Amino acid sequence: MMNRKNSSRGRQADRNSNPQGKKNFKRDFRKPKSTPKPAEKENTGVRLNKFISNSGICSRREADTYIEHGSVSVNGKLVTEMGYKVQPTDEVRFDGTLISMEQKRYVLLNKPKNYITTMEDDRGRKTVMELVQNATKERIYPVGRLDRNTTGLLLFTNDGELAKKLTHPKHNVRKLYHASLDKKLSLADLEKLRGDVIIEGRKVFIDAVSYVEGERKTEVGIEIHSGRNRIVRKIFEHFGYHVVKLDRVIFAGLTKKNLPRGRWRELTNQEINTLQML
Repeated sequence: MMNRKNSSRGRQADRNSNPQGKKNFKRDFRKPKSTPKPAEKENTGVRLNKFISNSGICSRREADTYIEHGSVSVNGKLVTEMGYKVQPTDEVRFDGTLISMEQKRYVLLNKPKNYITTMEDDRGRKTVMELVQNATKERIYPVGRLDRNTTGLLLFTNDGELAKKLTHPKHNVRKLYHASLDKKLSLADLEKLRGDVIIEGRKVFIDAVSYVEGERKTEVGIEIHSGRNRIVRKIFEHFGYHVVKLDRVIFAGLTKKNLPRGRWRELTNQEINTLQML
């Protein structure tokens, strides 16, 4: 039978005979440390979709689609990676055209009659862009549309994200119109407008409608958040009325106060902050 004392000494001797071996054992099987990524490159730069949106071309979501379809290159190389970050020295091209991040601009116009809401017109008609051409050096775009004969508030911006928000029905952006009709609106039809109204097979969300206080019953205020083309005119035509004049007096909380017809002004910081919180 082996002596316990001797056996213990033997084991101790074995352990002390190769201390370096014990150290090697731990190092060989220890999980290797991963090489840290350079923090500076990881944390700097702007995501490519945000860069495109800030350039005034489109919203971030739309930018993702353009990136995916190969419309964007950085430093001469096609980029289709969604999370790619643009560095300050990078050269970004959209469909071959060099783009850069712009300062956000917000311009409010009191649109007059006989101007169409488009960037340009091949038929030579007057466009709203002519009225704001000197408002800013950045390229701005109208948010939504007002038809040629409709007057009132029209917002312009190069903020693609905000423009997308203001034109989407789910955000319930308030639009209040003053409609002048060719005949008095009957009380019965006024009540119908306060119910379910179906235009072209789709329900129209009329938030409020009433006679304009102190005016004849041909003058009606109607509040909607639908963005469908010529929808206010179609609503009244559905009940047998023709809209003689249509004026948008409130848009997303913005009003025409101190803004004459055909003139524009830049939004205040407070107005911009309010819009971005919608």
